[in-house]
Amino acid sequence: RFFSYLSLFTFTMLMLVTADNLIQLFFGWEGVGLASYLLIGFWYHKESANSASIKAFVTNRVGDFGLALGIMAAFFVFGTVEFHPMLDAVKENSFEAVAPIMTFAEGVGPREAVIEFVGARVYALELIAFLLFIGAMGKSAQFVLHVWLPDAMEGPTPVSALIHAATMVTAGV
Repeated sequence: RFFSYLSLFTFTMLMLVTADNLIQLFFGWEGVGLASYLLIGFWYHKESANSASIKAFVTNRVGDFGLALGIMAAFFVFGTVEFHPMLDAVKENSFEAVAPIMTFAEGVGPREAVIEFVGARVYALELIAFLLFIGAMGKSAQFVLHVWLPDAMEGPTPVSALIHAATMVTAGV
């Protein structure tokens, strides 16, 4: 069971880091969260391991909600979830390379695009970056969404090393 969970973690981490679009990144991101839940709660007969795995899972879902909103916002602004067309559109400050879902004023590029969110007018790129950052905060245990990381020590020692030092926290960054 341990090695199957560890293999799932490795597969989803590879899926995450080799993604060339936001959808594949999201599936890898969610898979890493699921695998960490399974690995932290490996000794399911211990109440502390169960509560630690649930805390990690729920806290990561909060961050993942921000990531999902960021992906949706990127799709509505750029009309694609592929990294290269989005980055090219921002670099050239032109929507010619992409087909945005939202309509912006004539001659407005991605850097000047403004959208309404929660009753406020914000720059589209700032909103997308902030929402993606919320996802990174959950996965890399940044302030406010850091409460799960100390409890993750309930898993076996290789899991603690994997989650804390090597991959999962770094994935958020």
